[in-house]
Amino acid sequence: MRTRIFRRALVLAAFASAALIAPGHAEDQPASFISVTGEARISVPPDQAQIDAGVTSEAKTAREASDANNAAMGKVLLALKGTGLEEKDYQTSRLSLQPQYAQQQYSSGKPGAPASITGYRASNRVTIRLHDVTKVANVIDTLVTSGVNEIGGINFSVSQASKLLDDARQQAVADARRKAEIYAKAAGVTLGSPLTISEEGAAQPLFRARVAGPMAASATPIAQGEETLSITVGMTWAIKKEM
Repeated sequence: MRTRIFRRALVLAAFASAALIAPGHAEDQPASFISVTGEARISVPPDQAQIDAGVTSEAKTAREASDANNAAMGKVLLALKGTGLEEKDYQTSRLSLQPQYAQQQYSSGKPGAPASITGYRASNRVTIRLHDVTKVANVIDTLVTSGVNEIGGINFSVSQASKLLDDARQQAVADARRKAEIYAKAAGVTLGSPLTISEEGAAQPLFRARVAGPMAASATPIAQGEETLSITVGMTWAIKKEM
């Protein structure tokens, strides 16, 4: 009798242990989900531009180079004011004065005398911001005519990039959902609620038009192109459990 009671107690204890362990095993099972990325691109013509230009002057002395450069840049700034630009839209971006050296001579593989200063080079650069891209060619012609002898380039951009990127974000999320639904249908499961969403990389224009070329007295041809704004998002969806 005691043996039967002992065996029955072991069976009940084992059943109770299994009941306690089973939920734990169920919780350890990995959740089912689908992860995809969504992309969106919006191309728009730029509506503003930035021009980098400057004047470089050379002379025998530092004072002569500086004075010549100051006079030349004064004419440039006066010409810019004559185009109707507001003073807040152009500013000095770099100013430099450097000595120029004669090429050092070598004899029998040995260095010669220290290089001597042959003159000085003064440079003054200005950055111009345009809120109307149709004025780019006219401003460049004005710069060249007034004495600018260096143009570093032109950067086109979009003023309402943030709003456009918000539209792209919505499109990217829709693209991610479309892909997730395709995978769910192919796998024979039902898509559940989104679990995670993250924006990947920096949200910014993929392409920024840049124009740089030789200066000419005739009208400068400008191709502004388009700006492409790109967004990529990563999303994870739960898979609905079958009831």
